[in-house]
Amino acid sequence: MDDPNRAQPVTRARDLAPAIAAAADTIEKTRRITDPLLGELHEARLFRMFYPRSVGGDEVEPALYVQAVEELAKADGSVGWCVSIANSTGLFAPYLDAEPAHTVFGDPRSTVAWGPPNECRGIAVPGGYRVTGRWDFASGCRHASWMGAHGMVVESDGSLRLNKAGRPTMRTWLFPVEEATLLDNWDPLGLCGTASESYTVKDLFVPEAFSGTREDPSLRREPGPLYAFPQQTLYSVGISSVGLGIARGMLDAFVELALRKTPRGTGRLADNA
Repeated sequence: MDDPNRAQPVTRARDLAPAIAAAADTIEKTRRITDPLLGELHEARLFRMFYPRSVGGDEVEPALYVQAVEELAKADGSVGWCVSIANSTGLFAPYLDAEPAHTVFGDPRSTVAWGPPNECRGIAVPGGYRVTGRWDFASGCRHASWMGAHGMVVESDGSLRLNKAGRPTMRTWLFPVEEATLLDNWDPLGLCGTASESYTVKDLFVPEAFSGTREDPSLRREPGPLYAFPQQTLYSVGISSVGLGIARGMLDAFVELALRKTPRGTGRLADNA
């Protein structure tokens, strides 16, 4: 808490705001974060705030993380969203062994994209799993280096693998982005630049080491206090920060407009009670 550099993520996000705002129209039109801006976001380490230090991450405390995400979203909602989601997927790193965690998250430009769990399943085979399915809303998949998928596990006898509570366990599988088929099906009104597209894999073998479950906290390898937070809480505060940033950007834009706009025959908007 006494680290003089502790506020740096917020400062770096704020410093990038002009470049983000300048690229916002292009991001919305092309449905991608521009390559130059991606480079700047990586250079500023804003995709690595929640990554463990063991893989070269920063383990930023949540209070600073939400401020940094809000600054990004104030400049452009899609950028704030993608940074939030990429950091949230990094919360899976503590549930991998050291070597696969470094393989997936260790590269300074590495990000992971995935969609929420559904009814898709992976079949347990010697050494790993055979995964088939489709998942949706994989924000950031067009600049990700790895993909993930969540689903239930089918054992060799056809039964579902159960967790300690006696319910079907939910497992996550990680694989290079090249092994997924990305579907160009994201064209909403606003937040186009998140590229929250669907993706499929068919009979994809994923080694045991590149899979895991977050259902049992005792399986968490990283001891840092950041990872003791409930993961859904950290997901939620990031997404909330995106909403707050967008709202702040809208309010700032309206104030700026009200200070200069004078409707015909009246005074400034700012002077209208």
